[in-house]
Amino acid sequence: MSDNGLVDTPAGEDDGQVGLTGRPLRELPEPVELHRHGPARIISMVNQKGGVGKTTTTINLGACLAEQGRKVLLVDLDPQGALSAGLDVRVSEDDITVYDLMLDNQTSVHSAIRNTNVPGLDVVPANIDLSAAEIQLVNEVGREQTLGRALRPVRRDYDYIIIDCQPSLGLLTVNALACSHGVIIPMECEFFSLRGLALLTDTVEKVRDRINFDLEVIGILVTMYDRRTTHAREVMSRVVEVFGKTVFDTVITRTVRFPETSVAGEPITTWAPTSQGAQQYRNVALEVIERTS
Repeated sequence: MSDNGLVDTPAGEDDGQVGLTGRPLRELPEPVELHRHGPARIISMVNQKGGVGKTTTTINLGACLAEQGRKVLLVDLDPQGALSAGLDVRVSEDDITVYDLMLDNQTSVHSAIRNTNVPGLDVVPANIDLSAAEIQLVNEVGREQTLGRALRPVRRDYDYIIIDCQPSLGLLTVNALACSHGVIIPMECEFFSLRGLALLTDTVEKVRDRINFDLEVIGILVTMYDRRTTHAREVMSRVVEVFGKTVFDTVITRTVRFPETSVAGEPITTWAPTSQGAQQYRNVALEVIERTS
């Protein structure tokens, strides 16, 4: 097995190489070149547990999809605004944010979109104002559809809209799920993350049954994996045993590069383009394109 054990060194199933998930490595197909953009596939990045790599995955997956010629809009749906900061998008009091889109029907989503330093990658920022949105929306008619209505005017402009959700299963996250085609669940390879998956998948099923019949789990992405620890290997084995092919073939291994990119305010693909982490997220992008085509 290669040192990283990932699909960044393509291998056929007949050569005996096995990835970190325990499945044979496979060569991912090259994405079809696009001649026009839209309508967007909307993806929610969800896990009620914090610190599992949701924002890091949103930024780097978005950047890698843009590398593949896709137009991508990232939506920061976390009052902490980590996604905005991670792309060096500074938000002042006068700037229009996702909060304004959800609470003011007269605010256009076009006025909230900010360009990033990555070609083809835009962002709708957030700030602490968003923390009040759940309370203010609670008595609104159709409150679960608020975000979907706000994003509808730009769906034909993008190939992917990726929503970075806050670490909870409250009304904001339900709004994201209600307008999404699919869910990606980043999870740290440790026991408590595994326990939380059952609650999260149950919430996704409830939203699918009651609000959004098209919602599906695109995949579970294992992040911050350290193959040197027995605990991580045991949790990985259990996740693959329970969720099977729902688990992405690509695994994101633990590295100091990701905290560095947060400070730098750019994706790993531009900060350290030849690093293992950058290649891993490029592989995730290929898998997402394959699973959503």
